Amino acid sequence: MSGSETAHRTERDSMGEVQVPRDALFGAQTRRALENFPISELRFPRRFIQAIGAIKLEAANVNHELGGLDKEIRDAIVQVAEEVVDGKLDNQFVLDIFQTGSGTSTNMNANEVISNRAIQILGGDLGSKEPVHPNDHVNRSQSSNDVIPTAIHLAALISIERDLLPALEMMRSALEDKARELDDVVKTGRTHLQDATPIRLGQEFRGHAGQIERGIQRVREAQADLAEVALGGTAVGTGVNTHPEFAQKVCERLSERFGVEVRETENHFQAQSAMDAAVFASGALKTVAVSIMKISNDIRWLGAGPRANLAEIALPEVQPGSSIMPGKVNPVIAESATMVAAQVIGNDATIAIAGQSGNFELNVMLPVLAYNLLQSIALLATTADNLTDQCISGIKATERGPELVEQGLMLATALAPGIGYDKAAEISKKAYKEGKTIREVAREDTDLSEEELDKLLDARKLT
Repeated sequence: MSGSETAHRTERDSMGEVQVPRDALFGAQTRRALENFPISELRFPRRFIQAIGAIKLEAANVNHELGGLDKEIRDAIVQVAEEVVDGKLDNQFVLDIFQTGSGTSTNMNANEVISNRAIQILGGDLGSKEPVHPNDHVNRSQSSNDVIPTAIHLAALISIERDLLPALEMMRSALEDKARELDDVVKTGRTHLQDATPIRLGQEFRGHAGQIERGIQRVREAQADLAEVALGGTAVGTGVNTHPEFAQKVCERLSERFGVEVRETENHFQAQSAMDAAVFASGALKTVAVSIMKISNDIRWLGAGPRANLAEIALPEVQPGSSIMPGKVNPVIAESATMVAAQVIGNDATIAIAGQSGNFELNVMLPVLAYNLLQSIALLATTADNLTDQCISGIKATERGPELVEQGLMLATALAPGIGYDKAAEISKKAYKEGKTIREVAREDTDLSEEELDKLLDARKLT
């Protein structure tokens, strides 16, 4: 017997014989997909594998409850599916993201892995499909066309609830804490990158906190949309070969298992032909990414210096910033956050293209949509954690902001109600030209008393 024969087992599918690695838990259809799609090193993330494992698990429970699955087979499928949910069989999920557009290859990968591991537990031969069949038992009452969209929604719901929202809540809380801490620091506001009227540093951070607060609300709206899933529609949305109570019961079990709302759609035809809820969710994630980009860039600019720039805040020093300039420290945490934001914004474009690829009764870009959506959620969660922990929480105000306020030309705005817009503009231009403060020129060119000037030019009151 040759080495090739001993290292492989022969399996059959509807297209003929296939050589499968002898000890692999996947089977013939997964092996064909491995050969057909040698495209990239991208694989479905952990949350997706967790979700599809849970769907198979609860499907087995419900199929048994509805009289369609023997207890012994149900128990074996449930035991193995728990292993899939827990990540113990991740190395058997081997397929490329760039594969069949429905994700059928990955659905069959899951069916074959669960079937073969169950056969192994029950003392049978790998690849025999006896006593647990990948299609007849593991995939019972299901189709790739409703399982994969459901797994996408479920994985996104879990990741948003457990990973992203806690990270964003922590970031919002840290920004609000920083707003309170820095509320006494009066500095120059800026519009169009030019000096504007005074603002408190705490107010700027309050604006940042407000962005994240509203981002959380938008993501929660996306969660409500994702809660509606395609399971129960099987091939084209008609529910052929499934029990009418199957999807509802599975969804109830999934909701209880993960603590997120999952419900069968009221319109299966939209749920399988379109992925609009995922596109909407990606839009909410993109908005959060844009907020993080804005906040990170504000932090970078406010901390720019330490001597030849704004330098109104001091950022935590986390690593040396240059291989040639000793002592240089860069805003690297904020920079990494801006790169994550760029990635998420790019992912949204891919998801939009994937979302419009619903041809008649089925979307055919499900795997790449899944990958990008789940990557966006994961990246935003980790970067929000990191930006909060290693940057925002350690920000300190410097003296530079308050020092520049008295020199600010836009203090002339405070004079306008008393002396008119034109006269105030004249004072501002003269102060700039002669290198004087607004107070000094107003003292020279108006009849305002020192007491009146103190009252009008109180920067704190202007905020």
